[in-house]
Amino acid sequence: MNAPDNWQKSSFSGSGDGNACLELASTPTTLRLRESDTPATVLTTTPAAVAHLLAKARSCAAALPSVS
Repeated sequence: MNAPDNWQKSSFSGSGDGNACLELASTPTTLRLRESDTPATVLTTTPAAVAHLLAKARSCAAALPSVS
């Protein structure tokens, strides 16, 4: 398995090197996630699985009552 070399830092993390953040990398068939604090631990999944997770999260969030 080839390790991706295109890790991208979350835009919510700020610009410093010391910030804890989520990083994402992709290959043609996988998405890989890691935390900047522990870069050796990588979660590998597929785009379809992430799309399903996000769709479910959106539908659950839409069902929650509004907070004013």
